[in-house]
Amino acid sequence: MNKHLHPIFDRFLQRADRERRLRQHSKVLWLTGLSGSGKSTIAQHLERRLYNEGYYPQALDGDNIRSGINNNLDFTDEGRRENIRRIAELSKLYVNSGIITINSFISPTTAIRQLAREIIGQDDFVEIYINAPLEVCEARDVKGLYKKARAGEIQGFTGVDAPYEPPEKPALEIRTDRQDLNDSVRVIFEFIEPIIKYRKS
Repeated sequence: MNKHLHPIFDRFLQRADRERRLRQHSKVLWLTGLSGSGKSTIAQHLERRLYNEGYYPQALDGDNIRSGINNNLDFTDEGRRENIRRIAELSKLYVNSGIITINSFISPTTAIRQLAREIIGQDDFVEIYINAPLEVCEARDVKGLYKKARAGEIQGFTGVDAPYEPPEKPALEIRTDRQDLNDSVRVIFEFIEPIIKYRKS
């Protein structure tokens, strides 16, 4: 830490104060998976479901973050690592604010997800693997990115010429090639509600 910095975090309102006001326990739900697996769509509907159930969530999505706070980063290994580092730091601020954060990012390697876990904290990081086989994701090709990658217009595209390392022990795995959107959202909601439901410590 810079010796000229003098953090005063302990003088501000604490996480417990905010969780008590919001009547929820904040966590980071980290949705990882290939492009086209359904991460963003699930995140949008899960955010709405949580809100409708009385919770206070915030969804963060790769495209939105890349067009804003991280618009100066490229897709090199270093750029991707910094992208996830900033997202994790932002997520940590949300957690300390008592907010349930839903992150939908490819985050392709074990190491990059471990970096996020270490920044956010093991107890607050809930890894959810949105799993669909590559051929299914490519057949969907919602944004036309696989087609561009196969044509050589995009370099280093995850699943085509860059690796994706599936989580070995995710907190939850959702197979979007086997169940529809409503079922996927329901399963995640039922899994996380006992974790986020407010209880006095």
